[in-house]
Formats: sequence, structure tokens, C-alpha cells
Amino acid sequence: MVKISAIPAAPHRPEPHTWPDNGLTAAWLGHATVLLNFHGIRILTDPVLESRVGIGRGPAKLGPRRLVRPALRARELPPLDLILLSHAHMDHTDLGTLGSLRRDVPVVVHRGNRDLVRRFRRVEELDWGDSVEVADTVVRSVEVRHWGARMVTDRHRGYGGYLLTRNGTTVLFAGDTAYTEAFDRLGLSVTVELAILPIGAYDPWIANHASPEQAWRMFRGLRARYLLPVHHSTFRLSREPVEEPLERLRAAAGAESWRIVAPEVGSTWSLPAR
Repeated sequence: MVKISAIPAAPHRPEPHTWPDNGLTAAWLGHATVLLNFHGIRILTDPVLESRVGIGRGPAKLGPRRLVRPALRARELPPLDLILLSHAHMDHTDLGTLGSLRRDVPVVVHRGNRDLVRRFRRVEELDWGDSVEVADTVVRSVEVRHWGARMVTDRHRGYGGYLLTRNGTTVLFAGDTAYTEAFDRLGLSVTVELAILPIGAYDPWIANHASPEQAWRMFRGLRARYLLPVHHSTFRLSREPVEEPLERLRAAAGAESWRIVAPEVGSTWSLPAR
């Protein structure tokens, strides 16, 4: 068993109790887990806060261990208003972490994943294009290029990203995706302030995970204002060096690197006024 205290600490520690409720603030907690204060509504994406991801629970869990601790542990989170789960893969839907969160927090999943979160009192299942209002926030399921099976036989499970709209502000949480032109089409109909896009695990899994250059291309096709990169620097899931995804993303962005926000685990960013 690897104790989480034996893993190096995150370089930054968010302080969500200090965040204002009249705007958008985001902190990257590690992997695809982002904590948002969205105009006073606290949203957590793909909660993965244990020392390992994989098969099993607690000390019996088998799978990759963290390279860096989560910036906040489950008990350090503020009261949540919404949990988003993009798909059933174990590095995005961690049952141990979910078991430590309050049962009364609403959860949004994609079709075929309700059984994984049945302990929660309110669960909304969406297909691509479906929308639901939760905690005064419109949540819309959007197309990505990935797959949803948790085990070999459960091909029925859906997957996708989410558009979040509240008080005239829109955020995209893509979850996990390979390169797709679906975001180009999305950018024609919505104005996205913050796009949360994955940039790691592409070597050799490029058919299912976008490279940093492809993530930048999707971001530009979406016409979003800022990019929060996730799915890097937290677990060793592929062959590329740990530092490579962020380095390549910055190189791809060039003079527009200022659009990349919260690049280190625990980094906190707030949307500037226009």
C-alpha cells in the first residue's frame, strides 16, 4: 500500500474559501479533476483524489499511483453543488473518491453510467445534445472522440464532455478525447470562456488521446478564450515524459501561451473581466 502522504505534495494549494461568488474561478487538483466556483456554484469534475487509480478499493487497489498528491483531499473540498463525470474509465470515475463525497450532491453522467453512482440521491444521465439544469446551471452533453467502457464487456456506457452555462458565462469540460472537429462546429454556436481539455497519454494512445498540438488546434477551433490543460503530470499512463505535454502545448501556443491557465497541480485562476 502506498500512503498518499508518501507522494510528493502538489506545488500549489487552492484556497476555495477565499474565492468570490460573482465570477468564475478554477483550480486544477490533478489529472482531470478541476474545482470550479461558477458564479457561486461549486462544481467538481471527474473526482480522482486517491493515491492510485485502477481495480479495487482502498489499500487493495491495483493500478498506477499518483506522481503528485491532489491539491486538495476530499475532506478539504468546499460544499459541492454539482459533480460531473465524463466517462467510466477508472482514472475519471474513481469509486473510492466518489464514496467519500456527500450523497446529496447532484451528479451528471452520460447514458449507461447510473449504476456507478447509485449511492447519490440525484443522478442525471445525458446523451450528446441533451441538457439539464442543475444548481441553476445549464449542463449540456457534447460530443468527443473516446470510448466509455469500464471493463471489456460493458460497451453500453456513454461518454462525452459538458458545456456549462450560468450567468452568461460558458465553460467546456471535455473529459477525455482524441482529436475531433466536433469542437469546431461547437464554436460556431457558443462563446466559451474557459475550455478544459486533455493533453496527455498520447504515446502510443493517439487514437484515443489528443496530443498537445491537437489539443491546441481543438481549442483554437472552439474559439475559446482560455485553455486549462488536464490529463497530464499526475499519473504515468503512457510513454511520453511527464514534462512533455505541457512543454509541447506551450510551444504550440507560441505567442498566445498567455491563454494557457492553471498549468501546475493546485494552480488557481480567475476569469478576468473583459
